[in-house]
Amino acid sequence: MSDTPVQTSATVLTVRQVQDYHAMTLVAPAVAERFRPGQFLALAIGGEHTSRLARRCFGVHEVKSDYGGTVEIVFADTEPGTAWLAGRRSRDQVDLLGPLGRPFRLPRDPVTCLLVGGGPGGAAVFALADTLLRRGCQIHFVLGGPHAKAVFGSRMAQRIGDSATVTTEDGSMGERGTVRDVLPRVLRETGADVVYGCGPTGLLRAVTQAAGEFGLPSQVSVEEFLQRTGACGTGVCMTCMLPVHGDDGVTRMVRACADGPVLRGDRVRWGDLGTIPFDALGAPRVLSVSEGGSQ
Repeated sequence: MSDTPVQTSATVLTVRQVQDYHAMTLVAPAVAERFRPGQFLALAIGGEHTSRLARRCFGVHEVKSDYGGTVEIVFADTEPGTAWLAGRRSRDQVDLLGPLGRPFRLPRDPVTCLLVGGGPGGAAVFALADTLLRRGCQIHFVLGGPHAKAVFGSRMAQRIGDSATVTTEDGSMGERGTVRDVLPRVLRETGADVVYGCGPTGLLRAVTQAAGEFGLPSQVSVEEFLQRTGACGTGVCMTCMLPVHGDDGVTRMVRACADGPVLRGDRVRWGDLGTIPFDALGAPRVLSVSEGGSQ
């Protein structure tokens, strides 16, 4: 199996409404056979003659062997590009590039894993869960959203997980509150060895903080950040840069698409997303008056 991504004209199998989101299943055998959990797909928007040039990037919810190989994405209809996708019908064609990016690093031995998800991006935790279960890992879920219809996959989590905790800000499903509120308790109760996160940036930051307080490694997918900032999915456009500090303590700007979307949570400078920190390697230098700046 090659790790090289492929560009293909994928056939739409189904597009269905799932609560607040849309789930699209695409027949793409070459993509399905190469996929590893955490990787993403970049879809061209608008058809053959469109003026919309920027691809849309989505994590993968599920891969199946049906029809030679299918991949399913989950997304919210929030702008003209996703509205076009939501309007596709069975047998339509969509230009697809993938799988792209770096996947989750998997444990060598069976361990206890906590999977945290929120929003449509949280759907990607289920592709990861499938692989971890086949490796004999224990799986616990924490899923959250502002209201019940914004929580994706709660029934599936209850079915396949050793435990599943759901939070909603309005209390319409599960516990009233946020993922941040329940993480410390769930980490204590499950005895998790590693924490994985998929979803909004605020959720990933909470996952990283909670894991750090318990001395646990965290891996997070910055797909939501990539969706907001990326345009190509391949690392060429350089619009999805974010600051990450390395083993040597030096902050470097990395590409969410090519160097991610999966990153170590404790390496991301969450408070500086969307900026180039002054101490980052190669950052523009502001001259002081004494160095000959403004006179």
